Amino acid sequence: MPRAVYDTRFFVEHFYNADPGVKRSIAEEIRKTKGRYISSIVVHEIYLLTLRKEGRETAKLRRNFIEKAFRVVDVDPELAALSAELRQKYGISLADSLIAGTSKLIGAPCVTDDPHLTSMKEIKTRRL
Repeated sequence: MPRAVYDTRFFVEHFYNADPGVKRSIAEEIRKTKGRYISSIVVHEIYLLTLRKEGRETAKLRRNFIEKAFRVVDVDPELAALSAELRQKYGISLADSLIAGTSKLIGAPCVTDDPHLTSMKEIKTRRL
């Protein structure tokens, strides 16, 4: 069963990119990947972005979709320590370190185009 961890940028493309080709690629990615994971920080980032752009009701709908279609990995002490190590080593944001830490902890590639994540040696990444 293919598994993957998804970065916030995946959802930005999913919800805001109007290109039909991109929409098809995203739908195919979701369909073919059975083990879909995200860090709980992704819920925060997408909820906040949607809240600002489209309001609370849409933010709630998107959160519901994400929580049904993806397994949300909460921050526990192990992930917190791993994330801190990555953040210290690479000088990245808290959100990026939690997403990278989730990818490393799960042992699955991170679907992203973020150069902060694609340059890390500790995780595998793949572009959509």
